[in-house]
Amino acid sequence: MNAHNEIDPKKFRNALGNFATGVTVITTDCKEVGKVGMTANSFNSVSLDPPMVLWSIAKTSRALDFFQSAGKFCVNVLAADQVSMSNHFASKNTDKFADVAWHAGESGVPVLDDVAAAFECETAFVYEGGDHLIFVGNVVEFADTGRKALLYHGGRYAVSNPHPANTPDQTADEPRSSGFVNDYLDYLLAKATDNFERGFQLHLDRRNVGKYEWRTLVTLNDYDGISLDKLADIVLL
Repeated sequence: MNAHNEIDPKKFRNALGNFATGVTVITTDCKEVGKVGMTANSFNSVSLDPPMVLWSIAKTSRALDFFQSAGKFCVNVLAADQVSMSNHFASKNTDKFADVAWHAGESGVPVLDDVAAAFECETAFVYEGGDHLIFVGNVVEFADTGRKALLYHGGRYAVSNPHPANTPDQTADEPRSSGFVNDYLDYLLAKATDNFERGFQLHLDRRNVGKYEWRTLVTLNDYDGISLDKLADIVLL
């Protein structure tokens, strides 16, 4: 028996889970069915010159033929508050774009709104990869919103935070440990608010609740009755 047959698939998958990845939704548009989208974390960069990226899809996936025939795709890197978006595109819903904000990219593929980043690609190569096919694409357009990305680690969603090892190395733009800025109440309040929101976002993510859902629920709880327009104004939606 060779080494390949001795590997326990479940233990192997758990071991792979120690490597934190981003969470993406791969989208395309094909003649057969129109818009197609699926959640995937098998995304990686390949080359800067020329700009190329890759992702993989199971050979058993119902979407495989559509991505092969389309010849193009978009990698939408989800933001930290888009857990519900990840779950939505991982579901078996028939029309996954019905209640999702998106726009057509330069190449015609669907690009999801408010994602951390998006990479529109033309399929360059498709390689065999065991029980998956690996799609390598030439990046023809991309967008970077600067939003914090959603992560997946140990079989669960996660968010990134700066490592404590980074804190001693302050840049020239960061304030010293004492002085006017660090004694300025407005700055301290803003910093405290930012720290609170980061921690609170973790609780929302664990419950698969988006920030707009949370804002809507707590606002409805505060009013006996409220118009839709006023609700939209309050929750910034």
